[in-house]
Amino acid sequence: MTMPETSPPPARVRVLLVDDHEAMLARAAGELKATCTIVGTATNGPDAIEAALTLAPDVIVLDISMPGMSGLEVAAALRDAGSSAAILFLTMHEGDDFIAVAREVGGIGYVIKPRLSSDLAFAVREASAGRPFISSRS
Repeated sequence: MTMPETSPPPARVRVLLVDDHEAMLARAAGELKATCTIVGTATNGPDAIEAALTLAPDVIVLDISMPGMSGLEVAAALRDAGSSAAILFLTMHEGDDFIAVAREVGGIGYVIKPRLSSDLAFAVREASAGRPFISSRS
């Protein structure tokens, strides 16, 4: 008797989380743990760049407002360094100006923190597939 052929389970998306607030890192990790592999976290720009280049995640979930080096600056530095990770911004900023700059520095997704629970896991899947995502305004 032969068993029917089954396809392998889909690969889990490898995610690096970057936010200067530990509580937000924990919340984001909690939302993603069922469908993604969290390969690391960082709480500042320089550590985020080092982790991204060392861990080679599929997707980087990146806060915009961090002390010292903004997420926008981190994204630009990662692009300059040749990172191929999809960048998904997770932020409080809802303005069109921020979204435009996020796109300019290579962001493919934009999730506002009030919509973290409803949007983050879907946005990570979209980003990993190369499809853009922008949260609707709260």
